[in-house]
Amino acid sequence: MHERLDIDFISRGTTCRAWFYPARTDALRTDAGVPCVVMAHGLGGTRDAGLEPYAERFASAGLAVFLFDYRYFGASDGEPRQLLSVRAQLYDWKIAIAVARRQADVDAERIALWGSSFSGGHVIAAAARDGHVAAVTAQGPMMDGLAAVTNLASYAGILQLLKLTWAGIRDAINNLAGADPYMIPIVGRPGTLAAMTSEDAYDGYMAITPDDWRNEIAARFALTLAFYRPGKRANRLPCPALVQICDEDSVAPPWAAEATVLHAGDYGRERHYKIGHFDIYRGAGFRQSSADQIAFFHEHLTPDAMETRRRERGRAKREERSRSPISLR
Repeated sequence: MHERLDIDFISRGTTCRAWFYPARTDALRTDAGVPCVVMAHGLGGTRDAGLEPYAERFASAGLAVFLFDYRYFGASDGEPRQLLSVRAQLYDWKIAIAVARRQADVDAERIALWGSSFSGGHVIAAAARDGHVAAVTAQGPMMDGLAAVTNLASYAGILQLLKLTWAGIRDAINNLAGADPYMIPIVGRPGTLAAMTSEDAYDGYMAITPDDWRNEIAARFALTLAFYRPGKRANRLPCPALVQICDEDSVAPPWAAEATVLHAGDYGRERHYKIGHFDIYRGAGFRQSSADQIAFFHEHLTPDAMETRRRERGRAKREERSRSPISLR
């Protein structure tokens, strides 16, 4: 492994921790610096759970990388542990992007976002909110919580959905009472109570996690999952987005990812892989997905590509103003 720096940053008063990988080639360097890819994991994932190989490949391709853990997870601080709050995680993305822009040798105008699974939806929402991100990639993304809940009911049954809901209610009651969170496993075998129990989920997830990874999560997230539909924000993207769809995905419905691409309009790009949700992190799935991501970043983070996009946005704004009704006073 090459050089990697430890970075601490504060999000809502809590310390989050990141690894910063400087770019190792000058392939994309300009006088302003190099592009930077901001990365974080999906549901319950941490930066050391299968993401380091991506960061290494990106750095070797001339991209700086800012890879962070959310509050309450992994190396970052925050109590209670293992608490998934969509609002908190999106705020962590906001701060991480701002901190990445301030890193030495980073071109603040060439920030890219990388997400996977649950964070594949986060990067759409974060880029739409930021308004200045230059490129987005989302692999095996969870773009629609309602679709994910419906999918869970289809493979695990309505009873499983009811059990998860009751676990969420129990955790919410514990929270109101000031008690410790009620935890459920993040991933489990089919027939067990866990957030993910599809046929390939347990072996697939455990294959990328370190020995000290915690397979548990505060159950209250189950009460709000269906209301989180980040793919619907794709029409507000400020940049091209590559959506990498696992055609045999048992966790994140492929059709929701395809709908996101359509919603993104001219900025939507998609690639399909005949693999399952967790196959994209290892072996041939990793090699192909990361190669496609690097090619996408190299296409859209060059100075020429950035200038072309600036001109297009300027032209679109002028056309929009010309169509606006003129008010006479």
